[in-house]
Amino acid sequence: MRVLGIIPARYLSSRFPGKPLIDIEGKSMIQRVYEQSLLCREMTDVVVATDDERIKSHVEAINGRVVMTSSSHQNGTERCAEVLEIVNESYDLVINIQGDEPFINPLQIKTLVDSFHSNSSIEIGTLKKKIESQELLMNHGVVKVVCDKFHRALYFSRNPIPFNRNAPESEWLQDGDYYKHIGIYGYLPHVLNKIVQLPMSQLERIEALEQLRWLENGYYIHVAETDYEAKSIDTPDDLEYVLRNKELFF
Repeated sequence: MRVLGIIPARYLSSRFPGKPLIDIEGKSMIQRVYEQSLLCREMTDVVVATDDERIKSHVEAINGRVVMTSSSHQNGTERCAEVLEIVNESYDLVINIQGDEPFINPLQIKTLVDSFHSNSSIEIGTLKKKIESQELLMNHGVVKVVCDKFHRALYFSRNPIPFNRNAPESEWLQDGDYYKHIGIYGYLPHVLNKIVQLPMSQLERIEALEQLRWLENGYYIHVAETDYEAKSIDTPDDLEYVLRNKELFF
């Protein structure tokens, strides 16, 4: 199976402008994501997708592969679709790797790729991890997912789902399993080209979660479980936390 890993990287960010190029113990964030992705042996190729010349020049300086894309994209999925068109090579699977997770474990990527290997009916795939703390469960910044018995997503939400009407919130984790969505995606190339043509859906607009657009339009999203979780850096406070707790990451 030929697998293309794409790392979308925008310079402009409302919460942390320029974050792909921030220094993390001697390496930029985008360099760390790129190098971690290359460690996954299932990857045929890995490419950074950007709309900024500064990021392009930096990736080229570290001998990385980079593609310039439009600045008009609304999300990473659209950027991945453009990359697939630009590279004009044949791939069996496209993996959308988050550009703000410098410590992503290659086994996370492998788990996602393996799910496509083991089930030829999967068109879109992603990951989940069991929630172990009440703080994460109640955090609206943490996206949750519920699945059917065939490991297909039923819904994604920023609220804790499912809602347990029979127990106080403090006992929900003892009374059932809750899962955090890990934001890495795999798509069959022809499906990727289709979903970027879909208009924004109502649920997507309300929750601000693009994957709900696919569910609303009848696409199945297979959700594999992982034991690994990478720390994302979305704000300067996240970076400060990493540098303050180096022993957890280096």
